[in-house]
Amino acid sequence: MNSFRTQHSRFPRANVPRVLFQNHMKRLAIVLLLATQLVGNISGQQARPTPTPTPAPTQQQSESDDVVRITTNLVQVDAVITDKDGKAVTDLKPEEVEIFEDGREQKITNFSYNVLESPRTEAAAAAPADKNVPLPPVRLKPENVRRTIAVVVDDLGLSFESLYYVRRALKKFVDEQMQPGDLVAIFRTSSGIGALQQFTADKRQLYAAIERVKYVSTGRGGIGPIAPIEPLAEAEKEMDTDIEAQEDLNQFRDDIYAIGTLGAISYVVRGLKELPGRKSVLLLSEGFKISNMSDPKRNLRTRQKLQQLIDEAGRASVVIYTINAMGLQTLGLTAQDATPNSGNSMSSILSERSAAVFETQEGLDYLARQTGGIAIKNSNDLSRGIRRVIDDQSGYYLIGYRPAESTFDARTGRRIFHHLSLKVRRPGKFNVRMRNGFFGVTDEESPKPRTMVQQMVDALVSPFGATGVRLQLTSLFANDPAIGSFMRSLLQIDGRDLTFTDEPDGFHKSVFDVLAVTFGDTGAAIDQIGKTYSIRLNDADYKRMLREGLIYYVTVPIKKPGAYQLRMSLRDTVTERVGSASQFIEAPDIKKNRLALSGIVLRGETRTQASPSTTGAQESEGLESGSAEASPAVRHFKRGMVMRYAFFMYNARLDKVSARPQLVTQVRLFRDGKEVFTGKESPYSIDQQADMKRLAVSGAIQLGSDMLPGEYVLQVIVTDLLADKKHRTTTQWMDFQIVD
Repeated sequence: MNSFRTQHSRFPRANVPRVLFQNHMKRLAIVLLLATQLVGNISGQQARPTPTPTPAPTQQQSESDDVVRITTNLVQVDAVITDKDGKAVTDLKPEEVEIFEDGREQKITNFSYNVLESPRTEAAAAAPADKNVPLPPVRLKPENVRRTIAVVVDDLGLSFESLYYVRRALKKFVDEQMQPGDLVAIFRTSSGIGALQQFTADKRQLYAAIERVKYVSTGRGGIGPIAPIEPLAEAEKEMDTDIEAQEDLNQFRDDIYAIGTLGAISYVVRGLKELPGRKSVLLLSEGFKISNMSDPKRNLRTRQKLQQLIDEAGRASVVIYTINAMGLQTLGLTAQDATPNSGNSMSSILSERSAAVFETQEGLDYLARQTGGIAIKNSNDLSRGIRRVIDDQSGYYLIGYRPAESTFDARTGRRIFHHLSLKVRRPGKFNVRMRNGFFGVTDEESPKPRTMVQQMVDALVSPFGATGVRLQLTSLFANDPAIGSFMRSLLQIDGRDLTFTDEPDGFHKSVFDVLAVTFGDTGAAIDQIGKTYSIRLNDADYKRMLREGLIYYVTVPIKKPGAYQLRMSLRDTVTERVGSASQFIEAPDIKKNRLALSGIVLRGETRTQASPSTTGAQESEGLESGSAEASPAVRHFKRGMVMRYAFFMYNARLDKVSARPQLVTQVRLFRDGKEVFTGKESPYSIDQQADMKRLAVSGAIQLGSDMLPGEYVLQVIVTDLLADKKHRTTTQWMDFQIVD
């Protein structure tokens, strides 16, 4: 793409061309190193970490417990069993359960109950005291994921009226119901695979996805959930053939949109297959038809796609919940309906309306029932429905058996759907929810991505990032009066993970592939680049590269404000090892003249490097002198270091008399989501600022010698005392690590 400006791996440093952004970054570097304004206020404040509480114990699962398997040696399914009052039954023994395949009882070989504890108390404690200052997100690791939830908004099948209530319920879910350990994505059936729809624990990304949930006028949803009765024109009354043709056309249209909805869910289910935790899809829709009372042969394509989706959900260990977003509706006459002259006609029309609502709900009921979920309907409280879904995922049984050889017959396996059922022997009435079957194809027969593109795309969309090649990505928002807003990204590549071959002339050569995609807030790719790079290094540079790694730059101009994410994957061509990383940023609208912040540059220095005698000229080469680990691209700091930070403030209000701003800054440190240090609020003082619209800020924190190793986040909070209350406070943060 023309808007991508990249340099080859930055090695050696002297070969880096000078571009506009680097001049801007030089200003940041100089400000960071001089630390003229805030060092005096903050350098004496030592971060004093509080004791890290021991996490509540959770039941550990083995690899075999994490996924539902379908192999020639094992069919393993999960089930939720409740009593007559809807309370989960958690103490069943293997001898109290019977499982059947196609009506034939199978011998149970694997049986366990898996508990997912609810951390609601922790979630409440972590809520920010000031809603205008959100807490930095906690980066989830695979072992910390409790639940993986894909919320699918069927905007292809939602009315304008229902969309309002869906958006409100989603915001409440993110604000109040999402729990620590939840990995969440919000998808729209009308959109592609955009990065904002990737699984995350970062609420900023989820808010951005919710903002994109809008009415699709070309979908199958109308203004309201129930279409008003329209008067028939005289010509139409006399032409039954035309009416029947129109009904066929409408049926075909609805069928196509229903298949589109199921196809979008199928894509999500396939993406969930390799993710950890209890996996579920929550579908918010007004439903789709899978049968037709007047003509059972209709909707055949929808039913086939539905059966395929049910099989895929079983293999991916995904439970699908459905919520009918239309809620309770009046099926009788309303003011919008045209009244026919004949009473019999009115009775017939109302009967058809009731049948249509029932038929569209039937698809949601069937999908949830066949995959082990719950179908929630006839409720105007969508938030309560979502809460019921979350509560339902407190625990489940994993039950396995050894299938017969005929189950996976090579000739018929892909066509025959094997039905599963489960019975509880214990006296009493029980409700069993589980996947109701699978096609006779083993998981081993599923194709594995082997092409270069498939490997890199799979790594690109992973919420955790592939680790075959260790990467660190840093993306920063900034604004320049000459070039406008842009995102500057630095990809640090661990050179030890690249394969180098020795050349006859003493040089060392490595070849690797890079794929980079920038996504906007619509979920569509804005810029992308895919290139193969070959680098040759002499022996001295090669040894330095093994110590310090390589840095790859990407600059993307931002033409309009919004949420953006850069996702990059890198593949070593010799070993086919793949690494990936991603970074999310929000680009503010500078033209609105509201307080905004650039990205934060972090750098660690020893006490010797932090000497006041250091000058900006000496360090103007910039960001990579000293320890490569402590550079802004890596941000791995040792205890006792001085951590310097720098950023820009945009659009600060100026006092009408003094023509000077009245700003207050504050810093906070977090470790694993817990606040461990809060700095004092410090008035910002101006010193030689050339551009009052772009005020440079710098500071330093002495990292305590007793700080525990691990992942940390620096948050800066800026308050403009001259701005209105709603827009006077803004925040920005950057992650870093304390290493031994």
